[in-house]
Amino acid sequence: MRRPALLAFAAALVLIGAWPARTSPGVQSSGNSSSATDSEMDKKLASIAGEAMTDAKPYQYLEELSDDIGGRVTGSAQAAAAIVWGTEKMKAIGLENVHTETFEMSRGWTRISANADVVSPIHHRLTLSSLGWVGSTPQGGAEGDIMTVNMYQLADEMSSNSAKWAGKILLVVRKGDAPPPQERRALFAKFGPFLKAAYDAHAIAVIGGQGGSKSQGMNITHTGVLGFDTSYDIPVVSLTDEDQEQIERLIDRGKTVRIKMNVQNRFTDGPVQSANVIGEIRGTQNPEQIVVVGGHLDSWDLAEGSTDNGMGTTTTLGAAEAIVKSGAKPRRTLRFVLFTGEEQGLLGSLAYTKLHKDEMTSHVAAVILDNGQGPVNEFNLGGRADLISAAKDFAKKLMSFGEIAVNDDVEFGTDTGSFCLVGLPGINLGQDSPDYKYTHHSEADTYDKVKPDILARDTTVMALTAFWIADREERLASPWPPEKTAHMLIEKHQDSMLKAFGLWPFGNLGSEPEKKQ
Repeated sequence: MRRPALLAFAAALVLIGAWPARTSPGVQSSGNSSSATDSEMDKKLASIAGEAMTDAKPYQYLEELSDDIGGRVTGSAQAAAAIVWGTEKMKAIGLENVHTETFEMSRGWTRISANADVVSPIHHRLTLSSLGWVGSTPQGGAEGDIMTVNMYQLADEMSSNSAKWAGKILLVVRKGDAPPPQERRALFAKFGPFLKAAYDAHAIAVIGGQGGSKSQGMNITHTGVLGFDTSYDIPVVSLTDEDQEQIERLIDRGKTVRIKMNVQNRFTDGPVQSANVIGEIRGTQNPEQIVVVGGHLDSWDLAEGSTDNGMGTTTTLGAAEAIVKSGAKPRRTLRFVLFTGEEQGLLGSLAYTKLHKDEMTSHVAAVILDNGQGPVNEFNLGGRADLISAAKDFAKKLMSFGEIAVNDDVEFGTDTGSFCLVGLPGINLGQDSPDYKYTHHSEADTYDKVKPDILARDTTVMALTAFWIADREERLASPWPPEKTAHMLIEKHQDSMLKAFGLWPFGNLGSEPEKKQ
């Protein structure tokens, strides 16, 4: 073991072993854990930490996934190869009940090419990429003047200016006051109707990034989808920040900017299948109770998908392997899942909760990592404020890995959202990833952006968190009923976005304050 890892591991052992036995508000069972039980848990956690911190396998797995398979768009040959790869890894690790669960998405999509040039008032070759699940220009491309559309005033733009969009290339800009944070996902949801209006108005294409966002970083673009299992016929592209800034400066000076653009993509004629990969460590006392642990196996195709979400895939495999090698046996079943279809709108995890709907009452929680290449620094508990105290107590045991904040934030930007919708704590392992804004869905999402010591640290945190939930004497959580879940999501300002994307399953539930029993 290298000295830094040895020191971190030693510190982890001290803190894990030293924390006193206690019970916290928010757990479902009453009564304190015995000192003997707590001590036995600590020994198991220490053994798991030792295996996770000293095993280089996750970084090897990431290299294979990144370099040998590469970008893994759901429905592609590369994604299919990744599913086979993930299945083989789970079997080699020694997980039980390894299998795949197939689901269907409405259409498959393949990127072909994208190029564009400014032809007036200057001549300049642009760097761009197509967004996913969008259409093409005519073969050979099309030429048109740029017309700006203000993202913050989409309704007014569609009602007042759409008659002028024919033959234009629409450039999405952000002018004026930005909406408050809780309304930004709802703003993203409004982007789809705008794209349909632009297509109906015979615009050539939209320069808008993912939901009207601009590229981050030096000379890179970002791809992504623009809804949940949704496609659009109009081409939508992301420009480099440098190119978009230049175009906006020319327009601000009163220049008419004309562009020739050629974007070619291909849709399948009908639905395509994908699959989640699943393996288990069966519980010894309550095997029917399930803790899901996972990340998403699919990625985008501009690069290798190492940070999004090779990190989540390999921490999941590494956590499973560390627990198996430690010999520690959880009371409840740990179910490790590599989801696909996440990038197209949480499709794999939504399919999972639908397929296992009759088992949801036996599910305890889902632990997901999907926030880039940085160290875990938050437990977002998916609206479950009742679990904060217990989670804070556990986080203190991990102080050797740095402070881990605990809150009840809800995250619908990854597969935790699917579990929140069924009332479970979808626990997002938030990460401190300042460079993720550059690698996210971009050409820079490559293996070298992930550091092996951070991957080992995150693998350890995931393994310890999952095992702690699965091996507690008291069950951590059960699903909330629909009315309580709906009320929480409304309080968290998630309802408008979910309704706009057709994901709200609660009807009018939760709209009135809960009555005290």
